Amino acid sequence: MDIKGQVAIITGSASGLGAATALQLAAKGCNVVINYSRSEADAKETQAACEAEGVETLLVQADVGDDAECRRMVAETMAKWGRIDSLINNAGTTKYVQHDDLEGLTPEDFEHIFRINVFSVYQMIRAATPHLKAGSNGAVVNISSIAGITGGGSSVAYAASKGALNVMTQSLARALAPEIRVNAVCPGFIGTRWWRDGLGSEEKYQARVRSVEQNSPLRHANTPEEIAETVVWFVEGARWVTGETLLVDSGNHLL
Repeated sequence: MDIKGQVAIITGSASGLGAATALQLAAKGCNVVINYSRSEADAKETQAACEAEGVETLLVQADVGDDAECRRMVAETMAKWGRIDSLINNAGTTKYVQHDDLEGLTPEDFEHIFRINVFSVYQMIRAATPHLKAGSNGAVVNISSIAGITGGGSSVAYAASKGALNVMTQSLARALAPEIRVNAVCPGFIGTRWWRDGLGSEEKYQARVRSVEQNSPLRHANTPEEIAETVVWFVEGARWVTGETLLVDSGNHLL
């Protein structure tokens, strides 16, 4: 499917997987909304890279945990282009806490993680739905995690939030069909700043990369660009796929 001239909103797209997705969509001629909350310099760099592909962009600073901010981002997109064809819910957060440290997560931690990883997705989809339905290729792609399948990951709260996101993907795929397809991509380890910051040191990060490369069935640690390829496929190629939760993790969920 040709997505040239279409419009995609990518939340949390200043860097990492969100930025890689924005760049790949831009390379196919899709205009993109680049959203960030704090990383303005990174967001502007991603914006410039996308515009170098010859597309138009919109830079929006917004906290997707705030429903009013989600609605504003959608309204600004419509004011610029008058259409929204796809929505990639990439923004996410976590807190690194060992799963057996039951005192390590507070109610506030759970609320914050669910607000960004689950509530924001619902809010963005709700705001964008009338406009996605108006087009001919309405597509929502939620960035989840294998943690939502295996129960692993950076914390119990994170795994629970991604499990909830996977179920919500199925619920909304059913509710919004046939005009809108709703799917989720579940990466495992990705070589991004998210992991570097979370693990606390370059040494721990490199050790994690080596572990994934040595132990995963495909002996590979995925890059943001590789995961973005699957996200873009759900936007432009998966015409008859909805309600799917696709694991892209070099087979790590099999361990």
